[in-house]
Amino acid sequence: MPRGARDRRAAILRLASTSGLTSVEELSNTFGVTASTIRRDLSQLESAGHLARTYGGAMALDAHHETSLRQRSGQAFEAKRSIATWAADQVRTGETILLDSGTTTGALARELATRRDLTVVTTGLTVLQELAQATNVRVECLGGTLRPLSQGFVGSLTEAALERMTFDRAFLGADGVTAEHGICEADLQQTRLKELMGQRAEHTYVLVHAAKLGHHPFHAHAPFGPGWTLVTDTAADSAATAPFHARGIDVVVVDPDGRVREEPH
Repeated sequence: MPRGARDRRAAILRLASTSGLTSVEELSNTFGVTASTIRRDLSQLESAGHLARTYGGAMALDAHHETSLRQRSGQAFEAKRSIATWAADQVRTGETILLDSGTTTGALARELATRRDLTVVTTGLTVLQELAQATNVRVECLGGTLRPLSQGFVGSLTEAALERMTFDRAFLGADGVTAEHGICEADLQQTRLKELMGQRAEHTYVLVHAAKLGHHPFHAHAPFGPGWTLVTDTAADSAATAPFHARGIDVVVVDPDGRVREEPH
């Protein structure tokens, strides 16, 4: 193997071990090579037992641990921004919406900060920080037990408050998502809460960038509810979205400008 390829694959493995999730698009831009070259690198690393392939990328086999919100904040930044742009366009004046904890919902909160006549209910500190100075948005927080890694509230107090409310729309995040099992998170308190959130909203959206499709690093899951919509970015190819379509799950794929890519059904 040429030294350049060997060095690049070693660097890819270091990145995957650090960030947990590594997408083909990001690696192609980082190393200045084609996506097909990156896919060959990932195949070699997978064959050697160093990586597990995911839709759109890969993760290190020893990276099945929960990363902090700060670590995740720099990952797939542009994809999260495009997803947040589309999601903000769905919100109507006068609505009451629910935002999960996480970096993508934090990006959505930033998009909504200049809105008027809007109520945002959240479990996430990132959302609270983004909307702290939004004088025309009413902000309500579902309290409970704070999880330091996710910077979100969970537990019986959170669930009790949630059961007294309904929402026009709920926007959920995830550590991973599969068509078979639904949303994947680090513990059952998180997945139970997400399931309850979706049940309290008229419209529910799961916001995940492409590298999380087909990825389930943990063993706690929340199934997709009826009518829920999966929203991802254009790094997701048809192979990544097909399993969701096959189960009747609505999928929205948005480009960097927040426009929708037509999906086969």
